This record gives sequence, structure tokens and C-alpha cells, in this order.
Amino acid sequence: MGAERGARRPRVLYLAFYFPPSRASGVYRARATANHLVSRGWDVTVCAAPVDFLRDVLGSVDTDLAATVAPEIRVERPALQRFAWEKDVRRYGRFRRNLPRTAQKLYQLGQRLGFPEHYASWGLASVARALRLHRRRRFDVVLATGNPFASFAAAWLFHRLTGVPYVLDYRDSWTLDLFTNGPAFPAGHPAWAWERRVLGRAAGVAFVNDALRDWHARRYPAVADRMMVVPNGWDPDVATAAEAAPQRTDGPLRFAYLGTVTRVQPIEELVGGFALARGHAELADAQLHIHGHLGFNPNGARDLLDRLGADRPDTGVRYRGPVSKTEVASVYEDSDVLVFLAGGSKYVTSGKIFEYMTTGRPIVSVHAPGIAAEEVLADYPLWFRARSLEPADVADAMLRAGRAARELDPAQRAAARRHADRYARDLTLAPLEARLRSLLPASAAGAGAGVDRAGVEDRDHARR
Repeated sequence: MGAERGARRPRVLYLAFYFPPSRASGVYRARATANHLVSRGWDVTVCAAPVDFLRDVLGSVDTDLAATVAPEIRVERPALQRFAWEKDVRRYGRFRRNLPRTAQKLYQLGQRLGFPEHYASWGLASVARALRLHRRRRFDVVLATGNPFASFAAAWLFHRLTGVPYVLDYRDSWTLDLFTNGPAFPAGHPAWAWERRVLGRAAGVAFVNDALRDWHARRYPAVADRMMVVPNGWDPDVATAAEAAPQRTDGPLRFAYLGTVTRVQPIEELVGGFALARGHAELADAQLHIHGHLGFNPNGARDLLDRLGADRPDTGVRYRGPVSKTEVASVYEDSDVLVFLAGGSKYVTSGKIFEYMTTGRPIVSVHAPGIAAEEVLADYPLWFRARSLEPADVADAMLRAGRAARELDPAQRAAARRHADRYARDLTLAPLEARLRSLLPASAAGAGAGVDRAGVEDRDHARR
């Protein structure tokens, strides 16, 4: 996309705490968004989490995923104060060592009077860093994704200081508890006031599904006309490699779950349903392979492994360990039926389901009925939904999916992939890019992929 004479590339500040090499669930949307904007001719600067925090505190790093970030993207990593995470008294500062209770009370006071999130210091540091960059070359627009929602507060503060418009991307919910459908905070909690404040000045607000958009539109009607839905999608650089996956016509069927296993998922229902399904002759030798991390930090891994009953010979469940984003295609190629295991309520979609659909494989849903993901799956011709989380219903869905995997023909698979095509990431992100572009000044609105000298210097800085 060539730049018009006299135009410059539009410049976006992207506030995305979880960005590669993070392996948090939201990182894939952030990675895809930044790469998409670059492909559309934007100059992208990302403020992300410090790598040492991801590595040392969260134990959550995927270096292979980091290699898939477009090299043109400048990544800044403002500091984060680790008060809430530091458990080693030898690392406490002098004040906290001598007066630990006073230090704790002062920290809690700061949470009440400032921004009520442990990531608030990162938000402030991001604003300070962005202001320095802005003085060199002006940002045209800010995009912030949450969680953490300190990114929203940072976008709001940067706007108040500079006048630069901002768009918020709710890839998660802030004040709505997705597992209870109730409020995430008690009445009077400062999070409510902050959400109202940041939404009030936002030039656009994106949600991952209609249910979340509608809930927020009812709560904040004055902002409803600026709200939009930007669903998750699948990434062609990962999913296309699974196109030629062979069909297994004989031998044991392999069911597979790919993703992070968490404590809020219906694990026992999955394991119990699979055990019942294996009681039928058709699936007597079937296996269920679990690919991914057990939780978002190492502390709960043992408990999750026990709940899965993995690696016991009588269960047929095998835990295969973490999978890099760059190795996902090989997992799909070796699987016959994909298991969509999800916790939560009607507001939950999950980014993984879009990738699942690109394989053209049967998909078994193991989750509470009525979640938002069902809207995406409804027209997928190889979707097998458990009527409930009762083990007998889960087993029935697995039996039907197993039969479909044995009988799958090229026409069925092609129809399934056509449904998935509408969720290719460049298509799902196009409306968000258009909203950002609508906010640009005339000097940048028509620009394409032209590169100026300052941009080259910035990218050199990012590589260093």
C-alpha cells in the first residue's frame, strides 16, 4: 500500500502488557493486532511487560512466539513495581524490611486512591515512556488492550496530557465476572469509577463478542454508539500448515485438547465423559492427549495433572506438555477430534476455537451450554455439542465426533474450512484498523507503508 505524496505513516502507541514472549492467553490477539497494523502501513510502538517479570515471576515465556513478531515493531518494556509479587524478604527495600505493616498499608492506600490494580506502576511508567517518544515524533492514536486494565488508565492519562485519541480493546472483562455473570467488584469499588472514566473519553471500544458488547452498552449507554465487536480469529502463519493433515482410517482415534488447562475448566466432566466413551467398542482404544501448560504459573500444575488423571494406563489420558505457537500445526496433524474445553458463562468465546475450525476436524464442546463460543460454532458442520456437562452427555458427543472422524470426506472438510475462513485474522481485525484510521489527522490518514529515517532509527533501537 503506497503512501501518497506528502503523507507520513500513521503512528500508533499500543499498550499491551501481555505481548511476546509472554504466553498468556491474550498474547495471541495482541501479537496479531500489532502485526496486522504493520501490514497495513502503520508505525507501531508497543509498551509491554518487562521480560524479567514474565520469566522470574510468572514463569511464562515463549521465545519461539517472540520470533513471529514483525521486525518493524518497536517494543518498549516500562518498569513494573513488584510489591504485590515479592515474597522473598531478602529482596525487600529498607523501609519495607523495617516497617512491613506500614509499607503494606501505604501500598493498599495507593491502590484505593490511585488506580486499583497491581499493574498501576507499569501504566504510569508506560505514560512516562510514551511522552518521551511523543516529544520526538507524535503518536496519532493509542490502542490499549486489557487485562491488565492499567493499560486503559494509561491510555486515558496520555490522552488527557496530549489530546491523542484512544481506542480500548476488551479482550477480557474488567468489572463483569465471566464465571458468575455477576459483578467482579463490590459496589463503591474504585474500579467502577475508573471504568466509567476511561470509557467516557474513549474514541472507540472493542469487545470479542456480542454478549460482552451488549452488557457494557446497557451499563454505559452514553458510550454504546462507540462500541463494536472485533471477534478473535485464526493466524494464517500457524493454521495453514495443518491443511494437509491426513485422515486416520484405522487404529486408535486420537482426541486432543490444545491450550492452557486452568482450574475453572470442567476437567472432571471431561475425564468422566471420556471414560464412559471408551466403554463403547468404537472408542475402546481411543486416547485423549492434552497439549499445553498446566495453569499460568507452576504452582498449581501438580493439582491439575492429578485432576486430569493423566498418564494412568486406565484413563487413556496423556499429558504431552507445552506446545509453542510455532508447533501448533503438528499437533493438529496428529489429531482426529479436537476437544474444546472451556470454563465460564455466556460471555466466554475463547480464541482457541477459531484455530480449531481451520483444521476441518470434528470438534467436541465440553462446557456449560449457552456460552458465546456457540455463536461462532453454530454453523461449523463438524461441531458436536454435549447437551450438558453430565458425563453421559459428554460421552455421547465424543462418540458422534469419533464416528464423524472415521467417515470424514473431503467435501465435509472443505465446508468446515469455508466456515473458518470468515474468521481469518486479517478479516476480523479490519474493522478495528478502520476505526483507528478514522481518528488520524489528515497528514497521516492516507499514508501507506512509507518509511522515514526516524522510523528506521526506532526499529534499530527495538532490535538492540
